[in-house]
Amino acid sequence: MQTPFEVRSFIGTHEENWYDDGFHHHPTLEISLVLEGRGLFEWPEKKRHIEAGHVIVVPPSIPHRFAAVSHVRFGVIHLEGLPPRLLELTAELAPEKRQPSLAALSNLDKERFEQLFREWLRLLTSPLKHRSRTHAAWIEVLLLFLLEHTQSDLQAMTVTKAADYIRENLRQPVQMADLAELAGMTVAGFRRMFERVYRMSPKQYQQQCRMQEAKWLLNSTGKDVNEIAAQVGFGRLHSFSQWFKAVEGVSPTVWRRNHQMKNGGLSKN
Repeated sequence: MQTPFEVRSFIGTHEENWYDDGFHHHPTLEISLVLEGRGLFEWPEKKRHIEAGHVIVVPPSIPHRFAAVSHVRFGVIHLEGLPPRLLELTAELAPEKRQPSLAALSNLDKERFEQLFREWLRLLTSPLKHRSRTHAAWIEVLLLFLLEHTQSDLQAMTVTKAADYIRENLRQPVQMADLAELAGMTVAGFRRMFERVYRMSPKQYQQQCRMQEAKWLLNSTGKDVNEIAAQVGFGRLHSFSQWFKAVEGVSPTVWRRNHQMKNGGLSKN
């Protein structure tokens, strides 16, 4: 008989020197994200240091335990009776059925995931017309976010710091030497690793982030195009319009008008 789909989620907070008394296991798949602080994660074969942004996926029935090195907060999800499409996603997160999986989110992506997770916790306490379907849809979103944004390669994780810097400083020119220093790598090594992780150069990544931000501002706010141009790093409106048209085929003003028409002609505030 198929186990019914069940999910349990919470935020666990522990003070320095807290620890599990011993190894424990449970029938659920466990996903724990370190929201704040540092700690240890251990299973019979290995012990790992964990810190904010680290994601630990523990398959069912695997003995494990946690300990806190500093004040620490975990966002925890327990899953049981997953439908097939969600099982496929969890299999990607934890490819070894008898081994926990550890990965990490960059700081920006950790903050974005925590926002989603807190909305998910709010949803769990709400009355729902289609409880099981709604829960499954939200879990799918959370799993897909982790699959898209986590890195399991420790060296690749250092590159995500540079990617965060690019996303947080769209107004500024990017110097390859500064990004390499931020990642603790040579310029050549940084470029190779960045292209392996993101499948594009740092400059191309910056341009992609600028375009994503420009489109969001055009479609979701009422900001003037001059203001949007400055916000994504263009000192002159003409340069921004030329760049945008070269990529999208139309000017920013025309793109905004077309998308507002698709959305029912509603202007954004």
